[in-house]
Order: sequence, then C-alpha cells, then structure tokens
Amino acid sequence: MYGSTRDYSLLDENYSLNTGLGEGVSYRARLLIAIRTEITDNIDIVPSEVEVESTFPVVEHSYGKNEEFFLFGTILEATMIDKRLGEKPVFLEMSIGNAGNTLDGYNQPSQENAESETEEPQLEMVTSELVSWQSTTSPVKPMTHDRTYYFLPFWDDKPCVHVRSNWPDYRRRMYNSNILAKMSAKLEEGLQEVQSLIDCDLPETEKKLKSVLDELANDCNKYNSLTRNAGSGPGSGKTKLDKERNKMCLREIEHLGSMAKNLKALVTKHSFKERLKTSHTYLQKLKDIIEDPQHGLPDVFIWLINHGKRTAYQRIPARELIFSIVEEECGRYCSKVNTLFLKLPGKKSMGPNGWTIQAKLQMYLWLGLVKHKKYFVNGIPKGYEMSHEIRNAERPRALPPSVIHYSEKYSFQLRAYMYQARSLIGSDASGLSDPFARVLIGEYCKTTQVIDETLSPTWDETLVFEEILVYGIRDEIQADPPVIIIEIFDQDKVGKSEFIGRAMAKPLVKLLEDPYTKPKFPASLEWYPVHRGSEPAGELLATFELFQLPPNNRSGAGELPDLPDPKELYMVSQLGPEQYIGPILPVPEGIRPTLARYRIEVLFWGLRDLKRVHFMSVDKPRVDIECAGHILYSSVIQNAKKNPNFSTPVKFLELELPEQELYRPPLTIRVVDCRSFGRFTLVGTHMINSIHRYMYIPWTRRDKEQQEEKTRAALNGHANIGPPGLPCNGFIDPSEKHKMDIHISATEKSPLLPTSQDTVITMNYFTLQGCGLSRQRSLKSGGKKRRKVSADEIDDEDDDSRDWWSKYFASIEATIEEGKEARREKQLENPSTLSLSTTPGLEDHHTTAGVGVAGHPPGGGHMSGAKKFHSAAKLVSKLSPKGGRPTKNNSKMAKMKIYTSELENQPEFNGFREWLLPFDLYRGKKTGDEEEDDNRVVGTFKGSIKVYKWPLPKDIEDHTIMGFDPQYGFFQGVPNNDPIHVLVRVYVIKGTDLHPMDLNGKADPYVVLQLGSKRISDKENYVSKQLNPVFGKCFEIEATFPQDSMLTIQVLDWDLVGSDDLIGETRIDLENRFYSRHRATCGISSRYEDQGYNRWRDPMKPTQILARLCKDAKMDMPQYSNGKVKIGKKTFHVESCDESGDWVFSKGAEEHMALAVLHNWHTFPRVGCTLVPEHIETRPLYNPDKPGIEQGKLEMWVDLYPMDMPLPGAPIDIAPRK
Repeated sequence: MYGSTRDYSLLDENYSLNTGLGEGVSYRARLLIAIRTEITDNIDIVPSEVEVESTFPVVEHSYGKNEEFFLFGTILEATMIDKRLGEKPVFLEMSIGNAGNTLDGYNQPSQENAESETEEPQLEMVTSELVSWQSTTSPVKPMTHDRTYYFLPFWDDKPCVHVRSNWPDYRRRMYNSNILAKMSAKLEEGLQEVQSLIDCDLPETEKKLKSVLDELANDCNKYNSLTRNAGSGPGSGKTKLDKERNKMCLREIEHLGSMAKNLKALVTKHSFKERLKTSHTYLQKLKDIIEDPQHGLPDVFIWLINHGKRTAYQRIPARELIFSIVEEECGRYCSKVNTLFLKLPGKKSMGPNGWTIQAKLQMYLWLGLVKHKKYFVNGIPKGYEMSHEIRNAERPRALPPSVIHYSEKYSFQLRAYMYQARSLIGSDASGLSDPFARVLIGEYCKTTQVIDETLSPTWDETLVFEEILVYGIRDEIQADPPVIIIEIFDQDKVGKSEFIGRAMAKPLVKLLEDPYTKPKFPASLEWYPVHRGSEPAGELLATFELFQLPPNNRSGAGELPDLPDPKELYMVSQLGPEQYIGPILPVPEGIRPTLARYRIEVLFWGLRDLKRVHFMSVDKPRVDIECAGHILYSSVIQNAKKNPNFSTPVKFLELELPEQELYRPPLTIRVVDCRSFGRFTLVGTHMINSIHRYMYIPWTRRDKEQQEEKTRAALNGHANIGPPGLPCNGFIDPSEKHKMDIHISATEKSPLLPTSQDTVITMNYFTLQGCGLSRQRSLKSGGKKRRKVSADEIDDEDDDSRDWWSKYFASIEATIEEGKEARREKQLENPSTLSLSTTPGLEDHHTTAGVGVAGHPPGGGHMSGAKKFHSAAKLVSKLSPKGGRPTKNNSKMAKMKIYTSELENQPEFNGFREWLLPFDLYRGKKTGDEEEDDNRVVGTFKGSIKVYKWPLPKDIEDHTIMGFDPQYGFFQGVPNNDPIHVLVRVYVIKGTDLHPMDLNGKADPYVVLQLGSKRISDKENYVSKQLNPVFGKCFEIEATFPQDSMLTIQVLDWDLVGSDDLIGETRIDLENRFYSRHRATCGISSRYEDQGYNRWRDPMKPTQILARLCKDAKMDMPQYSNGKVKIGKKTFHVESCDESGDWVFSKGAEEHMALAVLHNWHTFPRVGCTLVPEHIETRPLYNPDKPGIEQGKLEMWVDLYPMDMPLPGAPIDIAPRK
C-alpha cells in the first residue's frame, strides 16, 4: 500500500494519495488477504451489509519464506537541481518499504537494547533478523556555474547507500514479469522498425515483419523452457493464484508462439496491413499479462531532502532492479547506471510544474539476495580504487563501501551541433513559439539563440563545452558516454520561459588515438524525439561529439578539428539583456545538411466532409501548407456549403531543403476557418512526416541515353525475342494468333512525339476471345478465317436469343480460360527470358502489345480468383433457370472485363489518383488506437503535392500527366473544378458470400444507395433467405460534384420485426473517377455495335472520344483514311481479317477504327494511358461495427454521364432471367 509521506501532519496536502488518487509517494503497509468469489443461483436480493467474522490464525511462512535482501546504490552525479533548492544543504535517501526511511521513522524491535554485548551468538542471531542500512548521503550545499541549474559537488568521491531488509521471497513473480516485459519490448521495437519502413516507403517490409514474428515464436519457446519447471523452485509463490497464473502464462505464451508461426506464413504483400494489425494484438496480449496481480517486493524510493523536508522523489518498481543469475530474469535497471529525473510529489507533479524536473541523478542500483551480494560490484563503472569493502564484497556480513573514490578521470571537449527542430508545440496565442534550447552535460549548461515565431526553428549552431571531466576508464566511456539533456523553451517577453519539451542523447566519443576520418567521423545528424511529460512535443535534429583532450595540453588546439568560422550575428545571454556571450558558430560543413533550392507545387482542389468546430459549421475554410517555416496559403472558399472547391487551384512555394532524405522537414497541412472580426479557428491538421513520396526526380536526356544503351545491350543478347502485336480492340483469339509488324521511322521527329511510329493492328470481331497472352509470346495465325463485315451487317442466327447475361457468362468463361492460360505460361516460362514489356524506356521506341480481356497491358495482375469466378458462374446459372451458359459460338460474342477486386485497386489505374489525393484532417489527441484515431478525422483535403528541385534541368525528357512540359508546372491541364451535374447509374448484379444475419444461417438482403442527401432503398425487392443473392438492378441518381462525391452502397438484412440490420457497405469516390484521365466514367466496350445485347452505352461514339482525348492533350485531330488512323506523326494501320486480307470499308468503319486506337491508347507516347474497359468490379463489403472483417462481396459497376452533354440511352437490362 502506498500513499502520502509518513510525517503525520495535521493538514496533509497529499492526503488524496491515500485514497488512490494519484501515485503514492511513500510506502504505508502490506496486507496478506484472501479473496473468494462465488456465483450462486439465488436471485433474491441480498442486503448489502458487510459481515465481519473471525478466522483461524494464518501461518504466514507457509505462503513464502523470508529472505534477507540487499539494496545498493551509488550516486555518480546529481545535477540539474532546481535553483529554488540551491540555497540550503540537501541530501539523498534511498528506501525499500520502510527500510531506509530515516525521516518518517522505522520501529526497531525492542530486543535491540535488551541484549547483552557479551552474548555473541544471540547477538548475531538478533542482528540477522534486523534491518540495517546506510540509506542517506551527507548533506551538501549545491553549487552552480551559471545560476540556471545547481549540482552537488561529488566529483572524485561518489557516495554509496545501502539497505538490508527481510522480505518474503517472491522473486519468481518478478522474474516471470521481467521475461514477459523483455519479450514485449523486443516485439514492440521490431514492430516500430516495420512501421518506420512503411512510413519511409522502403522495401522488404514483409520480410522484416516475418523476422519479427519468427523472433517472437523463438522467444515464446524460450519462455516455456525457462518457466515450465520454475513453479516449485526457490522464490516461487505458494498461493493458489501463483500456481494458476503460472499455468495461464504458459498456456498463453505457447498459444502466442504457435499463432506467430502461423501468421508468419500468411504475410503477403496484399495482406500485409491486416497481418501487421494482428501483430499489434499479439503485443497487447503480452502487455496484458506482464504485471503480476500479487506484489513481490515493495517499490524503491529515491528522495531529495532539502532542509529536512521531502522535496522531490523517484519511485522504481523492485522488479526493475531485481538480480538473477539468468539474464532474462534480471530487471532492466539492475547492475546499470540509470538516469533518474526526480519529480514533485502529489498534485504538484501535474501540469506545467510536473514538466520541469527538480534534479537529475546518474545512479547505479542493484537489488538481490544477500547470498548474491558478490555480484553487486560487477556493473559499477571501472576506474575506482579497490577499497577494502569492495574486496570483501563476497562476504555476506561485510559492509559495502560508503564512498567509491575514482582515480581515473579524463578531460573532454563537447561539441553540440544544434541544427533544427520540427513539429514543436505552439506555446503562444498565435499557435507558434519563440524556441531556444539548453544543452546540459554534467554540471555544465549552454544555450542557443532564440528563433522567433516558428514551430520548426533552424538554429544552425555549434555549442562548445571547453573542458568536461569524465570519470572511468576510456573504453567504458567510449562504449557508454555521459547522457546529454536538451531542453527546449519558449521565450516570453513577460515572465519566465515556458517549457516545451526535453530530449536525451549520447555523444560520439573520439579518444586521442582515434583518427577523425570517415566513416565514423564526423558524426551524422540524427532526429531525437522531444517529449513534454508523457506527450510527444516534436523532434530535434542534432548530433554531439566528445573529444578527449591531451593531458599535457588542455586546450588541445593541435589535436581537435578546426571550429567553423563564426556567423556575423552575436548572441545575447538569457540572463540579462546587456550580457554579451560571444559569436555564434554554425554547424560545420561536413555535418550540416547540404541545402538545395526546391519548389513545392500544390493543387488545392477542395475540402470534403468538414465537421463542426465549437458547434459552429465551417463556412470559409482555408488550407495552409507549411514546410521548414515557410507557409503557402490557399485561396479562401467563400461558401463551403455551396461550393467546397478552391477558386485558385494551383500555387507553388520556393524554399531551400536538405538534399539528404533523413534531414528533410515534415510537411504540415492545416485547415483554418476564417471567421468574422479576423478570427481564425483551427479545423484540423494532417502531418506528412516524409515528403519523399511526393518528390519528383527528373528524367534527363543523359539518363535516357544510358537507358537506351542498356536496352540495346539487352536486346542484342536476346535477338530471338520480338515485340508482339496488339489487335485494335485488345482481343486475340488463341486459335488465330497473328503477328504484328511495327514500323519505326527514326528520321521523323516532333516536340511531342520523339519518334514516328506506324502500328499494324488487326481486328476480327468473329474470333474475339479474352485470353491473357503475355508480351513475350509471338502470335501465330491458324484455323479458318471468316469474312469480316461491319457491325451493322452482322447476321447471326443466335444474336436474337442473346442478352446481357449471355455476355456475362461468356466473360466469366473467358476469365477462367485466361487464368488457365496464364498458369500454363508461368510453368513454361524461362525465368531468364527478357521481358520487353518491363524494360524501362521501351515505350518511346516500340509499340509493344499486351493482351487482356479489355485491352489492358497484361501482367497477370487480374488472373487470380478464376476458381471463384467459375463457382460464381455456376451459382448464377442455377439461380437463372433459363440461363444455362452458352457453350457454342462464344468466340463470336463480345465480352467484358471481370475484376476480382475494386476497380481503383487495379495497378494500371493507380487508384484514379493522378490528380486528386485525399488527406484526412485530424483534430484532438492521437491515441495510437486505429479505431479511436478514425474518430479524430474531421474532414478531408483533396489535392496533390509535387516537390522537385528548381530550376529543372534544361535537358529534361519527362512530361506531365497530360504530356506537357514540366517547366511550366506539373498540374497543367488540370480539369475545371466548377460544380457539375452528373447522372449516376449504379448497376448491382449480385452479392456473394454475405454474412448470415438470421437464426437460420441465412439473410434477406436488399440494396440501399446513399449519395449526398439522396437515398434510394430497394427494400420492397429484398431477396429471401439468400447469402448469394442475384439483384440485377440499375439505380439512377442525379448528383452534383463536388457536393455529392462519395457513393455509399449498403446491403441490409430485411427483418419483419424491428429495424433492419446492416450486413456491409462499400464506398466509392465518384469524383476521382469522373476526373481521372483513365476515363472511368463509362467503360469502353470490346467492340462497337449500335443495337443488340452489346449496344454501345456511352453517348459519345468512339470517334468523339478519341477526338476529345486528342484535344485535351493538345494534339492534332485523328485523320481517317482507308484502313489508317493518323494522329500527329503516329499512324495506326487497321487490317481486316477477311479471307482476302484487304480492308473492307463499310458503314461505321471509322467508329471501329477509332475504337481500335482507344484500346491501344496506352501505347501512345507521353499522353497514353490505359482506358477503363467495359467491366464488372467485385467490391468487398465491410461493417463499421466490425472493422477489417469482410462481410461478403458485391459485383457491380458504375456509369457517370455529365448532364451538360447528350444524355445516354435507356439503362441496360440486367434483371435476372425468369
């Protein structure tokens, strides 16, 4: 039991500590209790009175044997003492329980004075039962060098304190907790390393997570081997709770080890996020079982006593100090020199008073049995004189030394290179600070200059501590150098400076014989976390070097590296306005980052879903982008409800940034609401810690020439491999594999198209099949060709009987065949074969052909899930009695692309984020819990960021998204963000594997759509008792972008009684799709037909779409001739697959030729990209109450039609067959 100090004052200011409100500052008592809880079947109300009954006497020794424990401490340094304590003598006290407590009293047994000195055996017995100690240091008046902080002049003689006391031996409880704590710390460190790899977008994150899980499994096995037979050994608890806890820990750790092994095997790139989240649950399980519900030994208290009053303290759990011969069982502070920050007791330690420390101790601590006493000297830093007490440390009754005298000491010079800080806490009313830093080592302190009104100050300053005495041997000093404390303050014009945060660091030590050369020297700058109390308060970029001074020349001018030339600024002391200190030395050139001119270009698009601030809506928001103290302001949105987009979308900021990635400052996105009378209210912030993901590295002519040389060398080694051709519509019949000739003329050049390309493409509507042929395969023709006619002249006897479902089933079959073909190729593929499609830079020289179901570049990214499609097709066939899948003439049918996941997750579409990236805005305290942090989101900023060196190189070969010169900005050709009315058609085909919601293991699902304020429910058409329902519905909604940009599709379970339950939902950002250059508004069909089951859905015909793409890219309009489409200097030769091989020009031929070019648009240099084909996407459903757990899938697609264009025809009928 712990509470307030035992001084028995009438008015105890810390009395609330006795009731458990706050951390107890003194040991009060121990209780031996037994608790039994019983569950009865009696439901009668029992009186809430407490019955007190007598019990049989308890034999305490039956629950644990008493042992004599030895606690030892050496105070190597006592510094940073608050100046309020510097006027009177102070001393330090160490206690465990009441043992060692000299002020509040310890009741000595009455037998002590009654025994005779002549009775030696009895005296020895009595003495062994008593506690004995020397727990305090001698009172010393603190000293100071600069009146900022005080210190105790221990210097060569380090005072020692010790306490002997008897306690029940429950070491096994502490040993078990220490093993678990070390396992937890190791796992947490590994997961932090994984997270740092993720934050920096570095590879091998999966490999690192696997190694972390492997180490966890090994640690679990080691724990079982250490503790399985330890329940009956010395120091083990005898209570029933001890035995049950031991069984529980063994069971949990064994289970955790097996789960870690299994999880390691499941870590893949696609499931990485979920596996990492599961790993964090393992960490939490470990933390939950660390603390033993029963205490072992009382906590150790270190008190600073000033003028007879307890002033500041530190409380250390005994298990952190306990010694064991087994290393894993030792406490983490045992046999080590620890840095202890003393704090005020009780309520004084809360708030700003608790942020500042009262004293800093460098203290060596050891706690163990008296029979292990010989080990207490092992960890004391070497360099002391071997006294008589230390030599006799093995004798249990021998007293430990009262003072350790150090004979070895060395002089060092410290150079603190203080470069900058970032993300500091704002302390002024403006939200900014005027920060300066204090650097403390030992008894010395120096201060940097003040940087006004910033949260990311750049001091660029070298602080030199001329002569510092360090005690110990040189090797130990180099391995474990003195701790450096850096405190950052906000200078206020009135009153004392306000504390911002504190960081700890260790210097890089250079001994006399060490050369000051790379790679060890000079030291590199590092980011140190800054904390205020337990909260993060920013980061500090600095480094420290400790140089040993020669003994005969203390100035050491000839041995030390030269100091940099001082700046022209001069520093004024913080102690007074007129006290001159000296010139400011910058950070040396070899250590400071090299700066370069950069430009940050920002696309301010708009804000979405802003929540209220202080119960008031956000009407006039503005976005501020801050980096390295520079701020870029967006325009103010005048009415966020009417139009939440910015009127001036593109702005840029030029500034100097470090060229090294590690030293680059973060980028902060702040949204403020501009209110009346010039007031600004913070809405939310988004912090980008690493800006390298937004960095642009230009591709120059020299880089291109080097790449061409590598490509030519590779091609010379693989002369038998030629680029295969691509048919106009992206479909190739495996039975009719045609070779395609690609003619390249290197003599014709233009600014837009560096080389002229003639591409021969072949189209044959009668042999179309979606087969995933890779780019390495040559396409050979075979079988009988059938004469091709125009789409208007197709006369097929089965055409009238076909409907949309025929096309759907044929597409599923084609996808299954596609997967089989891909697997077959993978088995036959030679790993050493050169892949032209993946060779960088080839797009500018060859039009390579990739075959997909809808004209995508191949790659096998969509081949997975073929078995699922096969079973899904069988299911739909069963549900549609008339709908057996067509088995003949499938090659003649048009098909669509079937995606096994969301459309935006397909790699060729890049998430439709080429223009717009979402940045979630947060407000409030970050907890680290993913679910709680999601509740902190107060809105989303939509925009984009590019960071690049400025000016760009003159020989740059790159281009922007739309193919323009990046010298004039990367966001040229950005779409107009004015409000626009859009017709949205949502086709919901079917659901698969829905989560059962009823007692019969089924569900009654129906679909609900939400877009902005509009809601459409199809409740009356719910599907009864189905987990794989076929909906076959098309929903139409008129929307206005940007207000109605997020479409939510929910699947609910119909209930006869009560409210309907949500099965799952999926969300689609329609705005990103609408403005994407991949043209995700309406998928492009595999072939052009104006009637029938494959009727063209888009109101714009292929020729109009192609003309629009050319216009947006500022290219020449397409020119159609007999079998040719010419765009600029590039010509597409469209060949017929009829029997004569000649082009048959017929009605609608231009549309077919334009569609051929659209399917090959990704081969077009600079401006080309993959256009979204006619498709079906499979979207997983999630329930917000069960985050991360899939509740089923939904097959669907979305069409978007701007209302200012000609409206489309009637929706496609996808109703299930009757």
